[in-house]
Amino acid sequence: MIHLDVKKKLHGSSGDIELNVNIGIQEGEFLALAGVSGSGKTTLLRILAGLEDARGTISVSGIPWLDASKKLPPQHRKIGFVFQDYALFANMSVEQNLLYVKKDKELADHLLQITQLGELKNRMPNTLSGGQKQRVSLCRALMNRPKVLLMDEPLSALDPQMRTKLQHDILSLHKEFKTTTIMVSHDPSEIYRLANRVIVLEHGNIIQNGTPKEMLLKTKGSQKFTFKGELLDIIKADVIFIAVVAIGQQIVEVVLDANEAKSFKIGQNVNVGTKAFSPSISHC
Repeated sequence: MIHLDVKKKLHGSSGDIELNVNIGIQEGEFLALAGVSGSGKTTLLRILAGLEDARGTISVSGIPWLDASKKLPPQHRKIGFVFQDYALFANMSVEQNLLYVKKDKELADHLLQITQLGELKNRMPNTLSGGQKQRVSLCRALMNRPKVLLMDEPLSALDPQMRTKLQHDILSLHKEFKTTTIMVSHDPSEIYRLANRVIVLEHGNIIQNGTPKEMLLKTKGSQKFTFKGELLDIIKADVIFIAVVAIGQQIVEVVLDANEAKSFKIGQNVNVGTKAFSPSISHC
């Protein structure tokens, strides 16, 4: 269990704000941090990692990381951090980047195989694609088997197809290593796929706290519209099926019958519209 009760003054483009966050995070939880730029999301990650100072307390599994009398150094916090810009060592191969963290070749080989990087272990970072670099960064963050994995918009620079692939890798590794994962993201489909819980920050304060469905789902069936979206999931509910579709920054649910459900595939683009005030989806 992580108990986090911290305060810090932030200097933003619109003036000073006070980051004031008091939350509990269950062991093994996948928590997403959302909110507009400048709301304190990245600062909160850096405070948890020990990279920035703050007032207050942090304890993880009963061990104090921050209190009035001490601040545990970052290297003693069992943290894995995945940055947006990869932060790989350019003069080291893929395998060497992992082994720099911990000399455990068996674990390095296992991580590289899971993420389909085994054949690239002797390549240098400047020869890799953006998606491959981010997979290396993710593997490296897990080399010390961290208690907490922190990710700051790790997929924002990637194309949609690669984002979906890496989302699958992140979820698989999260489940296998049983880490407590905290991720900053602005992408509702990413949050829906990965997170158990979403916390929304605004001006340094928590304004929403709940499941991705509670925070993101907006069903609008009483107005005419046709929007293009991505099919995230098809859920069977008794004799009907429910399609979950991401449209921009919104997520909607649409009821399908069995034949309609069979005609769609998760991940494909669909059109969402209304007919007699009832939402429907169709192939693009």
